[in-house]
Order: sequence, then C-alpha cells, then structure tokens
Amino acid sequence: MHDIDLILTITAAFAAALLLGLGTQRIGLSPIVGYLLAGVVVGPYTPGYTANKGFADQLAEIGVVLLMFGVGLHFHLKELLAVRRIALPGALVQILVATLLGAFSTRFFGWSFASGLVFGLGISVASTVVLTRVLADHDELHTTTGHIAVGWLVVEDLFTVFALVVLPALYPKQGTADNALALVGVAILKLGALLLFTFTVGDRLIPKLLEIVARTRSRELFTLAVLVVALGIAVGSAKLFGASMALGAFLAGMVVGRSDFAARAASEALPMRDAFAVLFFVSVGMLFDPAFLLQKPGLVAATLAVVMLGKPLAAIALVLALGHPRKIAFSTGVALAQIGEFSFIMAGLGVSLGLLQRDALSTLVAVALVSITLNPILYGLVPRFLARFPERVRAPEALESKPDAIPTRAIVVGYGPVGRTVSRLLKENGIEPTIIELNLDTVRGVRAEGKEAIYGDASRREVLEQAGARRAMSLIFSFPTDERSALAIREARELNPTLVVVARCSYLSEVDALRRAGANQAFSGEGEVALAMTAAILQRLGRSPEQIEGERARVHGELVAPAPLG
Repeated sequence: MHDIDLILTITAAFAAALLLGLGTQRIGLSPIVGYLLAGVVVGPYTPGYTANKGFADQLAEIGVVLLMFGVGLHFHLKELLAVRRIALPGALVQILVATLLGAFSTRFFGWSFASGLVFGLGISVASTVVLTRVLADHDELHTTTGHIAVGWLVVEDLFTVFALVVLPALYPKQGTADNALALVGVAILKLGALLLFTFTVGDRLIPKLLEIVARTRSRELFTLAVLVVALGIAVGSAKLFGASMALGAFLAGMVVGRSDFAARAASEALPMRDAFAVLFFVSVGMLFDPAFLLQKPGLVAATLAVVMLGKPLAAIALVLALGHPRKIAFSTGVALAQIGEFSFIMAGLGVSLGLLQRDALSTLVAVALVSITLNPILYGLVPRFLARFPERVRAPEALESKPDAIPTRAIVVGYGPVGRTVSRLLKENGIEPTIIELNLDTVRGVRAEGKEAIYGDASRREVLEQAGARRAMSLIFSFPTDERSALAIREARELNPTLVVVARCSYLSEVDALRRAGANQAFSGEGEVALAMTAAILQRLGRSPEQIEGERARVHGELVAPAPLG
C-alpha cells in the first residue's frame, strides 16, 4: 500500500508540476510558480487528491542535495575566497538586520522578544534552491554576481547550522549559559573538522575513486559513483559533523569540481537533479493553507515586508557601501529576497522548543510561497530598472563580469589524428581550440601540452557549456559521428544559434541526418575517398589542375546532393 502511495505521490506531483509549469511559462512567469501551485493543488488544503507530504519531503531533500552538489561542481574554492570580503560581512549584516526587523515587527502582534528573534533568524536566510535556479535561468550563476550570491548563501547556511546547534542550549529548559558556550565551541570544531576532512582526505580519495570507476568505461558505474559521493558526504556531514546535508553536498561538489571529472559528473551523473528539485517546490506548496491569509493578513504582510524590502535593501546598501557596481548590488539583493528550506527548519526547531506557535510556521509558508513566486519576476526586472538610471561612474574593472570564453574560440570534439591536425591549424591561425574528449589519459596529455581540454561527452549540454559553446565560433567533430552526435549538434545550436558546426561521418547516407540536426557542413569518409580517387585518376590522365578541380566539384555535388523525397 505504501509503495502505491509513493508512486501516486510522485506521479501526481510531477503531472501537476508539468501542467502548471507549462501554463505559467506560457504566460511569461517562471515555471517555479507553476511548481508551487502544483503543491497547493495536491496538498491537504484543496479538494481532490492529497499527496503524501512525508514522501514528497524526503524526495525533495534528495533534490536539494543533488542541486547543491551541482553548484559546488562549478564553484571553486578560489571563487569563494575571492568574494569573502563582500559575502562574509554582507551575509552577517543582513542576518542581523532581518533578525532584528523580524523581532520588532512581531512585537506588534503580541510575540515575546525571544520568539521574535528566532522567527527573525528564520526569515533572514534565503533559499539555496530558489537562488541557484533564478541565477541559472538568467545565465548568471557563473558570473561575478552569481559567485557573490552563492558565497553569501554559503555564509548564511554556515551561520544557520551554527544557530541550530546552539539554540537548544540557549533555551532555559534545555541548558545554561555554561553548556551553551561549550556547545558553541563544539559547533565551531565540528564545522572546522568538516572543512578539513573534505578538503584533505576527500580531496585525495574522491578523485581516485572516480578515476578507478571511469577506467571501467561504464556509464552506469560512473553515475553510481558520483551519486554515492554526493549523497554519502551529505549524510556524513549531517550525522558526523552536525552540518546540513546541503552544505555537505556543496563541499563534495567543490572537491569533484577541482578534479578532472567535473564536466562528466555534471552531465552524466546528475540528470535527475532537476526532477527532484521540482519536488522541493511542490512540497513547499503543499504546506500552504489559503485560509491562513484571511486569518492573519497583518502578520503575513509584515513578514513579507521584511523579506522582500528589508533584506534586499540592507544587502543593496551594504554592497554599494563596499564600492561594488550597482548591477551586482541590485542583482544580489533581489536574488536574496525570498525564504526557503532553512527557514522551515529553524521555525520547526522553534516550535519544538516552545518558542514559536504554529502560526509562525504557517506565516513562513505563506511568505515563502509569495516571495518565491515573485522573486524570478523581480530579478528579471533588475536590468530594466538599472537601464532607466544609467551609472555615471565606470565600475572598477576587476569587478565587472568577464565572458568565460573569448570570441575566437573553436571546440574540437575528439583528439585523434584528425583532431590534432585541426587543432594545430586553428592555433596557427589565431583561434584557440578547446578539446572535448572521453579518454582521460588523452585529456591529461592535452592539458600537459598547454591546451584546454575537458573530460566529458559532447552530447551533454553541461559539457558544451563548460567548453564555451555559447561564445565559440565553431564546433568541429573530428571523429566519425555516432547516434549521440546529432544530439550534440542540437544542444550546441540551442546554446549558440550562430555556431558553425562541421561534422564527420563514415557514410554518405549519414550526411543528411547531420544536416537536419544543424550541421553546416558534413564530410563523409566515402565521399572524401571518392574525391581523392577522382583527382588521382585525372592526374594520371594528364588533366590540368583546373580540369581536375572542376571534375572534383561536379563529383562532390553528385555525392552530397540532398536525397530525393519519397
């Protein structure tokens, strides 16, 4: 019975999310809005089928872990350290401002100051899932703004984990100031041990494990290995170090991201992360009781004002005060103007300790639903707002976002004899080649030569993005194409419609399929052999170079002419 309930929950959640996600996207809203509404539809407060909230929450937690692992893959330690001077003070000051605003605003509704502080701490933390999705949807996750926002969230998550450990000790019935201080020290030691373990032991063991599995050339085993790393470190972080699973998954992703397996892990091992992340939004929507808005409209409005006005204004003011451009200030501030998973965890702890009433949790759900719904819309309006008020002073050059690839870059798939020759010719003509290769030893050899190489499958969108397909001038398949090449061409075309795609195949019958997929030129082994033999025969017969070239052109036209329909 439970198995059927689980399948029904997954099916209903996905079906509702698909339909409402399509609907909201068609009217110009983010699909996230549709996912939240799907949760309301399958939740207990609306008529019809009610999904199992427990199952949905557990599956959503997997989505959060996989999503944070994916973020960590592309977020290198040097990038986190590069934004520490803004992310660390920014996050701490924003937490302080939001906590105090929450505490003072709830005093008007008869709450104690202690309850208000716990509630304010809950609304001070933004949702990791929402922020990363919004940044990714606007192609800003790997820009300066994205690095600052993610670094800001990492600091918020660390502080929240610290608060979750200390809060029970500060509650009078659970402890005293003495053991509170002891727990503070223990919490710091645990977090330090987690970081030390991840970046010392994990940095050595994880890449070795992935290399052993990668050499088996089994895609299934590689997928399992990465999932074990992501979920294993996430669970270990929670059980052994008292940290959040999301933080542990993020750190695991950073370790894998420093290895040769970053692109392949992102493309092959995490195809399910988006589906599970959708369940997070559905599970949030299931908590929403529309009647509560009518029961406590003032409390909801005051909390919403803190989340969507107080928090972003504090962040914007601080970023501007530190001398950063307005684009970074407003984008970061607006991206953080929402609440999510940690807010519910903090409120749940407050309820269990008797510091908060159930109204607090209902208020957070209502505010989360509204803020998550509006956040993608408001973030999309930031460029229009800034365009109306152009900045007079040029931003410091070091703070401006740089493109991740230069315009004169080409992507070469495969590094066999043809790939090496093509790469050399490109380099000699001032075009930087980026090699995509599935042979790990070849990738390391190419990097040793000073060339840029990525270990991964070119048919995966993440691999093409890491290779710089959005700004590259051409994509060249240097080996005979297979069934995945057409998929790779279509993915590349979606990323960059102006990309010049040159493909190679074995047989003339495959040329049309490559052209339909989007290849500008397709060369077949059969065709090139026929042309070479034509030239050799005519040369033996004493024909002039002009005659040979003319005959080659005629034969080429016959060979590559589109096949007749029907």
